[in-house]
Amino acid sequence: MSRITPIVHKTRTQVVVEVLREKILSGEIAAGMPLRQSALADEMNVSRIPVREALLQLEAEGLVKFEAHKGATATTLSAVQVTELFDLRALIETDLLAKSIPHMTEDDFTEAEAILDSLDVAFKDKDQIESWSGLNSQFHICLYRAADKPHTIDVVNGLNTNCDRYVRLELYLASGIPKAQKDHRELLEFCKQGDVENAVELLRAHILQAADAIRDLVAQQEG
Repeated sequence: MSRITPIVHKTRTQVVVEVLREKILSGEIAAGMPLRQSALADEMNVSRIPVREALLQLEAEGLVKFEAHKGATATTLSAVQVTELFDLRALIETDLLAKSIPHMTEDDFTEAEAILDSLDVAFKDKDQIESWSGLNSQFHICLYRAADKPHTIDVVNGLNTNCDRYVRLELYLASGIPKAQKDHRELLEFCKQGDVENAVELLRAHILQAADAIRDLVAQQEG
């Protein structure tokens, strides 16, 4: 007997979020473009309430910003910012990983594996796109905690917050998911083996190659 696929009921707000998110990430809604609530409501045949709620959610995701006397606009993407943020990540995170690996335990490996399993499930469902970069960050932080550098971890968390929209852009539009999955599994395996050199080399490449893909996407949108 074939399985019956459950019907997923989405709220109007969820539908509006998905439509606007895809338009912003794809560049159909250009960076800096005003997002007029009344016009969007008319275009999507909904009231202004779900549009307002959707814009607030997208603001939390870093894709929309509200300004006094101007309202909501699509956040500006910056290739220069990508370079700075990801260069910092490559510098700081590789050092953390090198210091962490000698002290990692089986509990750390089990937790990292569980996060990767959750991330694999989320990657298969575009309804969970808002969780992609969060789970990605959780995985990386899980690998760094054994370094016992809490202030440096705080810096990395701040960088990850600023990188969030760029990470989702790469995963969503640059076919980055298969490579991310492969890199993550290989990185965890190097950690289990205590192979600091290969783990650090892979992590640096993982971060900087993502930055290259994101810069290409930002340049396409600017063009």
